[in-house]
Amino acid sequence: MTANGWLQIAFFLAVILLITKPLGIYLYRVFEGEQQPFRRTLGACERFLLRLSGLKQPAGQNWKEYTAALLVFSVIGILVTYLIQRLQHVLPFNPEKLAAPAEHLAFNTAVSFNTNTNWQSYSAKRR
Repeated sequence: MTANGWLQIAFFLAVILLITKPLGIYLYRVFEGEQQPFRRTLGACERFLLRLSGLKQPAGQNWKEYTAALLVFSVIGILVTYLIQRLQHVLPFNPEKLAAPAEHLAFNTAVSFNTNTNWQSYSAKRR
């Protein structure tokens, strides 16, 4: 492995170690309903995202609403993953210039990622 690779690993490890404690405290406070730090900034982001998604205020879901939300989220996830794979030859950060996989392989991989079955195949041809 190159020195650059080791530096990247060290950098990401340092970032993870630095954010673990503050993020854990924040998540604990959020989930326990306690006073949250950064309420102004993060609260504004949360309210913006709620408005953007069409929610007036957070509310519980019945099983039908949850199922519909899960299916819509899954379909969007499959479509985005499929598009990333099919367009990988024109997207940045493709240093090996890998070609896009075939349609059926991209679809199979996208669905397997979404369903967590991980049937992916990494045999894309180089250009």
